[in-house]
Amino acid sequence: MSELENVKFLLGEKVGMTQIFRDDGTMPVTVIKAGPCEVVAIKTKEKDGYDAAVLSFSVGKKKVLREFRLSNVAKLLKVGDILKVNVFQRDELVKVRSKRKAKGFSGVVKRHSFAGGPKTHGQEDTHRHGGSIGQKWPQRVRKGLKMAGRIAPFYVTIKNLKVVDIFPEENLLLLKGSIPGPNHSLVEIKT
Repeated sequence: MSELENVKFLLGEKVGMTQIFRDDGTMPVTVIKAGPCEVVAIKTKEKDGYDAAVLSFSVGKKKVLREFRLSNVAKLLKVGDILKVNVFQRDELVKVRSKRKAKGFSGVVKRHSFAGGPKTHGQEDTHRHGGSIGQKWPQRVRKGLKMAGRIAPFYVTIKNLKVVDIFPEENLLLLKGSIPGPNHSLVEIKT
């Protein structure tokens, strides 16, 4: 494992959240089934313009590929290598990237944190409305105006999550705190 000490990235699947009990109290943790991931391609600066490793991982019935950039990757990895959860160590700080949950169609109060209208002075049904959206000139709605709409899922990165425990025989990684996304979603973990 000494030659792979600089390889600190892995793909995983969010299993869920639980808590563990310590002498100083309870700690919320997220359980991630991390790896095993196979290296399916190596990109080099001479051939592709940058150095990167492409990993494959199975989430449910789908096989996904993700690319991780690393300098001198051709010296550290080769196609066919298997990366497991033991690339990380206890008490190490990692960065996690995953897709957050979608919220559906929402109004301006939930979507953009608008305050809403007054509750008195003749206001009957405009408490959570967006208010005026235009002016006399130009006689159209300007682009980029904050309005009601769909809150779509997008990728969120959480930094400095502590690795609480590792179970290499079950490919499980316990991270302190919560990470975005539903259970059984893809998670990218790196230092």
